[in-house]
Amino acid sequence: MGMLRWSVHLEGGPRRVNHAAVAVGHKIYSFGGYCSGEDYETLRQIDVHVFNAVSLRWTKLPTVRSSGWDPLREVPYMRYGHTAVLIDDLIYIWGGRNDMEGACNVLYAFDVTSHKWFTPKVSGTIPGARDGHSACVLGKSMYIFGGYEQLADCFSNDIHKLDSSTMTWTLINAKGIPARWRDFHSATIIGTKMYVFGGRADRFGPFHSNHEIYCNKIKVFDTETDCWLDTPPTQQLPEGRRSHSAFALHEELYVFGGYNARLNRHFHDLWKFNPVSFSWKKAEPKGKGPCPRRRQCCCMVGDKVILFGGTSPCPEQGMGDEFDLMDHSDLYILDFNPSLKTLCKLAVIHHNLDQSCLPHDLRWELTAMTTNSNISRPVLSSQG
Repeated sequence: MGMLRWSVHLEGGPRRVNHAAVAVGHKIYSFGGYCSGEDYETLRQIDVHVFNAVSLRWTKLPTVRSSGWDPLREVPYMRYGHTAVLIDDLIYIWGGRNDMEGACNVLYAFDVTSHKWFTPKVSGTIPGARDGHSACVLGKSMYIFGGYEQLADCFSNDIHKLDSSTMTWTLINAKGIPARWRDFHSATIIGTKMYVFGGRADRFGPFHSNHEIYCNKIKVFDTETDCWLDTPPTQQLPEGRRSHSAFALHEELYVFGGYNARLNRHFHDLWKFNPVSFSWKKAEPKGKGPCPRRRQCCCMVGDKVILFGGTSPCPEQGMGDEFDLMDHSDLYILDFNPSLKTLCKLAVIHHNLDQSCLPHDLRWELTAMTTNSNISRPVLSSQG
């Protein structure tokens, strides 16, 4: 824990907010999202960006020609607030919305070997179209919780499960006191339990008034008994927040960043939750980390967490969008176990040491660590 360090910061990746991403080996596949000022009126297929965690480079996949007779049906439209999970060699994209088509409840599969899209035939109780839900995987099953349901026009607190071996959806009849209706929370599997944190809830339960609640308690769902568990109180707590990142490492839950509208505050803190002692602890990584933000993506590759995109309050007036937010095209790597080699490379960069005596592959790695990508769109000022 003491070794925790922000090791890499690169600009120039995809400028995206509210996107969804998943790690496949040493690559991260990032799907869709939005960028202020871009055109979301035209219906176009979702785009896919790939980050290689070894070469530290972004690439954009070419637009796919679908094998089916109706190409638009097989490929998801550009969207935000959706989820992406990996089961075997397939990435499942579910939910999300855009301003023209609204929300979606079609299940899409992206084959990571062929880069082809298809829509698997599903049966059972299909969850209603929504965005801001969570998706997590245990075994061959994907669990969907919460989100904002379009048709019912309210927050959800249901759990739906997709068994990918039979392609069957089930609405879980959960026992115990359920987590409150919410969206833009996180749900993370540790062992056989799902840990729900944060999100935006409402004083009126499922209905959206303007009385938002930002709960900062952990809710635990046991997938073996289909039961919401009673949880002990915790001492120190992070502030309630939505649109944060959460990930599990070594059987502990980490939460980074997010936004609390009642406090009008964006965060860039990192907290660690231990499910055994049921306690929180603030983590203090070394190095310069991301600025306060929400709606970023966060993926684990080995002992490293790769965090990219999101949006933040704009430092200068008139540079942001109509909400004075600034969308990011940056990427940060949080190394939980930096090797001596990594620490030496950071020292060479930090002290600007002469590299001419170093072996070629080391110089290549140092260049990769310090060279920005160039696939992001420049920020257009709101006047432009």
